[in-house]
Amino acid sequence: HSQNASIFSKRLGALRKSMGKGIEMVFVDGPIVLLPVDLDGASSTASLAALGASEANSTSSDPLTMPRAWWKSNPEKTVAHGLEDSLLFFRDILQRDRYDGVFGFSQGAAMAALLAALLERPDSYPPFLIDGEAPHPPFKFCVAVSGFKAPGPLSAETFGTSYSTPTLHVLGRNDVIVIEERSKVLLDLSQNKRLEEHDGGHFVPSKANWREFFRNYLADPLRAVPSPELRTVSQPAPED
Repeated sequence: HSQNASIFSKRLGALRKSMGKGIEMVFVDGPIVLLPVDLDGASSTASLAALGASEANSTSSDPLTMPRAWWKSNPEKTVAHGLEDSLLFFRDILQRDRYDGVFGFSQGAAMAALLAALLERPDSYPPFLIDGEAPHPPFKFCVAVSGFKAPGPLSAETFGTSYSTPTLHVLGRNDVIVIEERSKVLLDLSQNKRLEEHDGGHFVPSKANWREFFRNYLADPLRAVPSPELRTVSQPAPED
């Protein structure tokens, strides 16, 4: 929400470079262009900075800086206006090419998880089907950074009680935009989940340890990749 493909690609520049030639990341613009009125009434510059998209400009005609979204919410965050159109937008993309998985941040993470769930049960939204079939096989993995469950009945119907795509959830312990309670709803729906946390806020962590972790995870999501964060592990004392 409020970033776009160009901005997100630049934000992940160090991560992309660390991937090498074996992993290609494809960035997609959300189809909804956000106007100043969509940015919570505060000054659009302040709102964009708070959302982690200070490079965006809601009054610009430059497509590289236009803030975009996958849907627009009401103040209570209970509806997702435009979500159906975004899913059809993805349907057409997925029909053309094949992808191993999906990586999203914030509203993009919510969209990534919803898309993963929809590919598991595409009949839950019939317009997503092409000639009665899903446009793409289920993803092998999903990465949701600062994610949450998309609002509204379409999301509820698609997720049901759970979804099974292996999902890496990455949360910031000091994230004040997507707080832990919102992320926990998505976590509870995720059958095959891995949770990693960082000490920062609302951003994709990109220090060297995290770049190495993401690279190794994306190369083989089912492998037991060591955590990027140091942890204290207690072990039983050896017997005499």
